[in-house]
Amino acid sequence: MFSFFKKKPPVSEVKTPVAEPTPAAGWLRNPFAAKPEPVAPVAAPQPAAPRAGWMDKLKNGLRKTGSSIATVFTGTQIDDALYEELEDALLMADTGVKATQHLLDDLKQRVKAAKATEPQAVKALLVESITTLLQPLEKPLVIGQHTPTVIMVTGVNGAGKTTSIGKLTRHLSAEGASVLLAAADTFRAAAREQLGVWADRNTVDIISQEGGDPAAVAFDAVSAGKARGRDVVLVDTAGRLPTQLHLMEELKKIRRVVQKADASAPHEVLLVIDGNTGQNAVSQVKIFDDAIQLTGLIVTKLDGTAKGGVLAAIAQERPIPVYFIGVGEKLEDLETFNAREFAQALLA
Repeated sequence: MFSFFKKKPPVSEVKTPVAEPTPAAGWLRNPFAAKPEPVAPVAAPQPAAPRAGWMDKLKNGLRKTGSSIATVFTGTQIDDALYEELEDALLMADTGVKATQHLLDDLKQRVKAAKATEPQAVKALLVESITTLLQPLEKPLVIGQHTPTVIMVTGVNGAGKTTSIGKLTRHLSAEGASVLLAAADTFRAAAREQLGVWADRNTVDIISQEGGDPAAVAFDAVSAGKARGRDVVLVDTAGRLPTQLHLMEELKKIRRVVQKADASAPHEVLLVIDGNTGQNAVSQVKIFDDAIQLTGLIVTKLDGTAKGGVLAAIAQERPIPVYFIGVGEKLEDLETFNAREFAQALLA
């Protein structure tokens, strides 16, 4: 369940700041928002049952990796052969050379410290190693610090960018945020229509121009978002490959023009990556980050064919926060990233 929006009260309603109950773990809040009047504590926003259901989906999505790694721990002793098999399994899971070596070194230290003697104990310690490695990627997306919060979303063709924007819009709206979409992907003929479908499904406004300049669309959307008092402006940009230099330059231009509409924007720059692309995803993260300074990632299509280890490679080489991960096409198949959950699912 999503809970990352805290709306600022109107100025006339602001009272003298008073202590407010500490929110439950997992809640995201705007530390700069005016404090509302004291209210009764709210129940944790992530009930066990729905999150357990999400874990089942995640485990099922990562079963290819889990089964290949699990076979390593079916032996009876901890020896060099076990570590060699584990190294092969991690590399096959797209973990990458650097992250694999890091995990093996860390695991050997944990095994020694714990005086583990059973392979299954080593597996449990590997969960801890992976969790620690992925922990820097676990960061909440905070909405409400700026009005509107401007979020640019980009990614290569086929990564699930526009679908992810639709899912994100749905959950933002469900949490009380007013969203405005910007159809700045004017490069692909059907992109504007596709985003329009998501706008209709979520009952939100959309700014678009047939054949318009992408940067101009983004500028108009941010200006409209400010004028209409929207909480979030989501800017959809053209799907592109890092080798398409003209499109990468266009992306830089969109960022510059958005800053002219709002000097503090964009407040978030998200890259959508396909969980099936393996080490190529790491290259995408590096190139897009160098070009437009990414603030977060959305990892999609962790639905049975993805290997999953690529997140460990990203954590080792370019630790940009993973705000959300997706395991299917349904609106609810997008969830906040949790390092321990992911590590447990990866080795399930």
